[in-house]
Amino acid sequence: MSGLRVVSAGFAPTIQDLGRPHVQHLGVPPSGALDPVALAIANALVGNEPGAAALELRVMGPTLEVEADSVRVALVGTVAALEVQGERGGPVDANRSVRFGRGTKFRIGGLSDTGVAYLAVEGGIDVPEVYGSRATYTRSQVGGIEGRAVKDGDLLPLAQDSVGERSEMKCPDLDWARVTGPIRVVLGPQDDFFSDESIAGLFAETYTCTREADRMGIRLDGPALTHVKGHDIVSDGIVTGAIQVPGNGMPILLLADHQTTGGYPKVGTVISADVPRLGRLRPGDEIRFEEVSVEDAQAIRAELEAATAKVIDRFERAGAWLDEAALYRENLVSGVVGPMD
Repeated sequence: MSGLRVVSAGFAPTIQDLGRPHVQHLGVPPSGALDPVALAIANALVGNEPGAAALELRVMGPTLEVEADSVRVALVGTVAALEVQGERGGPVDANRSVRFGRGTKFRIGGLSDTGVAYLAVEGGIDVPEVYGSRATYTRSQVGGIEGRAVKDGDLLPLAQDSVGERSEMKCPDLDWARVTGPIRVVLGPQDDFFSDESIAGLFAETYTCTREADRMGIRLDGPALTHVKGHDIVSDGIVTGAIQVPGNGMPILLLADHQTTGGYPKVGTVISADVPRLGRLRPGDEIRFEEVSVEDAQAIRAELEAATAKVIDRFERAGAWLDEAALYRENLVSGVVGPMD
């Protein structure tokens, strides 16, 4: 079987695509990429459809070895370099594609600039679909490799044993990953469970992301919200981006692995266009919220989709990765070094 051998897994990477939101009525969380924009850009760089299965990385990336004739990969969502090991190794910039041959070993180090990044592989990671998705949901052991995080020694199976030589591509426009400003929120469905002063404070004050964060959600620290109708409700449906508020009044941002129902009131929901920004958050990051209408949220989502398509349309040729074989293929060595005329 062709694949990428996991020499060292790093910090619990998982295989993710765009998830399975269509089966939440069965009690199955959607899972999928925390940052679907970064996933789409990574996949585009290697010639995949936006939702092809890739490796989602958080905190610390893995060391991988190519066990296929050739692969093409792209690391997106971070400025951390992809480090090729061995005598002819060296760094390969993120946000570009690169082709490696059998036996190449490469490492992705610490992701200090983001909460999440993606390693896409041409053809995608070929694990079985569960409910129409290859996404990993570890709490119920669904999808991915045996429903768990990738570990040392795993072989990530690939859909292709080899990839053709072509011009490599890079993404020069990284503004999509540097979006700032308030996280936009539609109030409800239980905003009436909170005092008017609390809701005003939600949009006026700054909150900090705590270390209590995973793919299920992020606990925030800041001004507590005051419940006026108690902090328990009859469990109802939850969506990605919901802001749930338990009895201590501290908001929780719910992410891709959120439970499908919950019994705490939800003061609002982060709009879908800002959900990728939630995935990029790190402990200690500060955020503010801004109220928008449903109509605003729909328009902003359309703008995001158009902007992402424009980023992909503006890809440029990356040039060869500077290993010796690539230099000769590009005819960059001959005649460069010699006596002065």
